[in-house]
Amino acid sequence: MEKIIIFDTTLRDGEQSAGASMSVDDKLLIAKNLDSMRVDIIEAGFPYASEGDFQAVSKISKICKYSTVCGLARANNNDIDSAGKALKQAKKNRIHTFISTSDLHMKYKLKMDRNEVIDSIKKSIKRAAKYTNDIEWSPEDASRTDLDFLYKSIEVAISTGATTINIPDTVGYAVPSEFGELIVNIKKNVINIDKAIISVHCHNDLGLAVSNSLSAIIGGARQVECTINGIGERAGNAALEEIVMCLKTRKDSLPYYSDLDTKKITNISHLVSTITGFSVQPNKAIVGKNAFAHESGIHQDGMLKHTNTYEIMTPESVGLSSSELVLGKHSGRHAFKVKLNELGYDFSENKINLLFKKFKELADKKKQVFEEDLLALADQEQSISKVKYIDLLDISIKCGSNQSSSAYVKLKYLNKTLSTELKGTGPIDAVFKAIKSLIATKAHLVVYQVNAITKGTDAQAEVSVRLEEGGISVLGVGSDIDTIVASGKAYINGLNKLINKKSKAKDSKKILNSSNNSIDKHVI
Repeated sequence: MEKIIIFDTTLRDGEQSAGASMSVDDKLLIAKNLDSMRVDIIEAGFPYASEGDFQAVSKISKICKYSTVCGLARANNNDIDSAGKALKQAKKNRIHTFISTSDLHMKYKLKMDRNEVIDSIKKSIKRAAKYTNDIEWSPEDASRTDLDFLYKSIEVAISTGATTINIPDTVGYAVPSEFGELIVNIKKNVINIDKAIISVHCHNDLGLAVSNSLSAIIGGARQVECTINGIGERAGNAALEEIVMCLKTRKDSLPYYSDLDTKKITNISHLVSTITGFSVQPNKAIVGKNAFAHESGIHQDGMLKHTNTYEIMTPESVGLSSSELVLGKHSGRHAFKVKLNELGYDFSENKINLLFKKFKELADKKKQVFEEDLLALADQEQSISKVKYIDLLDISIKCGSNQSSSAYVKLKYLNKTLSTELKGTGPIDAVFKAIKSLIATKAHLVVYQVNAITKGTDAQAEVSVRLEEGGISVLGVGSDIDTIVASGKAYINGLNKLINKKSKAKDSKKILNSSNNSIDKHVI
């Protein structure tokens, strides 16, 4: 087993994603998490690019306890000096300098010939050596560079003092077989390559960044440059989480390892997504919300019998608590029954069959069926009387930015008309307090949820509330174009169900021991 060095460039190349600019504080927070996750090298930024980048690299240099902090620099004195100064206080530092070597880049971008590029390589590495003995050099656009010139450039870089040679597939042009072969050929044709570590930096323009990186590792690369969630210039970079979990999961064909704490992957993925504003696509490998979710009935049945039937790694290994059985139109009866049991219900087989039919009808209308939908189905199925004890007659609200909220509520309870006005921390709180005072209930509000039934400013609001009292749990729903009125309706709907259930429990004594779960278990 050989170690693969993980070089994270989320804060440098990742920030080059259009619209992904990060503040200094944002970068510090991500760097702390990368360091805690034991990333070997953090490319903290491009110090000469801006004062903000310089400050970020400088501050990150002070806080990292495990990771080597790296700064990027073009092949000129100003860039290298700026990087050296920014990295001055790092426990371990590295300067990463680069210059283009492909004929295309030299002609149109640099306007330099090969001799001038070779001379620039020597000067830039010698300059970097004034600040550190850990120097990484990259031939930009390496995958489109003439091989003989690439070999010569690498040899010069190493003989001048470079300790890591990074081979970038700058525009994501390579395919795995040729990129792996490129690394093999570099090892064969660069006479002093044994004095440096070969690194790779792959872009994802053709969706091959991770595949190219793994092919390069097999070919002899021992450092991989990558980013959290695969963010980066254009289509992004090789995704750190995918590379690391490939190494961890497929040791049989990839006899390598990293020192990364993979249990922190999910957390840092969410952090980077939040800071950049780039949502992770649901089907993204490792960190997508569907990566450990199963909707197909066949898959769910297999998962319930043995998780390895449809999962090649555990959700716990990347920081999740468990897999998820998503209920939808493809779900099977087995998963449906298990989900009801998890929610605290123990129905007879006949009622399970009846509820499953209703569930399928609902699933045909909705993309995903949530727990609250199941709870509503279960509540509707329970054989309790539909006596309506409470009727809402009127609600009016006083609230504003310069006054406390209060609610006037008028209702009919057991044929008596009652009303009161109470204050609350907000209009909804005031309504609920007023209703509770009139009914004198000890019901505890567990869930409050608002959804728009239709689009637009005139949309009708659908409010769901879950109430619990004495081991009994109910779901109340209400709808109205006024969200506050809908909330009052939902609360009263829940109280009516609660009174019915309490009456039924008292008469038939069918409510048994409550479980330790947040929703008490009913035997129906």
